[in-house]
Amino acid sequence: MSEVYRAIQRNARISPRKARLSAGLIRGKRVEDAINILRFEHRRGSFMLRKVLESAVANAANLGGADPLDLLVVDARVDQSTTIKRFRPAPKGRAHSIYKRCSHITVAVAAAEPEKAKA
Repeated sequence: MSEVYRAIQRNARISPRKARLSAGLIRGKRVEDAINILRFEHRRGSFMLRKVLESAVANAANLGGADPLDLLVVDARVDQSTTIKRFRPAPKGRAHSIYKRCSHITVAVAAAEPEKAKA
C-alpha cells in the first residue's frame, strides 16, 4: 500500500451533520474529480472540505513528491468537536439554550493503485 497523506482542520464552525453531506460526495474519488465536485457544490461545508483537500494534496506533493493527478481520496471524515453553548431570551423571563456545534474535518489522500492488466 502506498503512503497516505492527510490534512486536518480542527474546530471548524460548521455542524458535523451539514459537513458530512459534502464529505460523502468525494470519498473514494480521484483528487481532480473531487475538487471539481466541491467547487460546484453550493454548500458552506464544500468550501471548507475543498480547502482541507487542497492542503492534503500539497502535503503529498511536498513531503512525498507524489503527482497530484495520481492521487485518490481514501478518507474524508467529519467528526464532532466542541459545542459552544449560548443562551437566548425566552418568554416569561426564561432562557433557551443554543448549541453551536463545531467539527474536525479530516481528508486523507494516497497514490492510486495502477489498474491490473486484464488477461
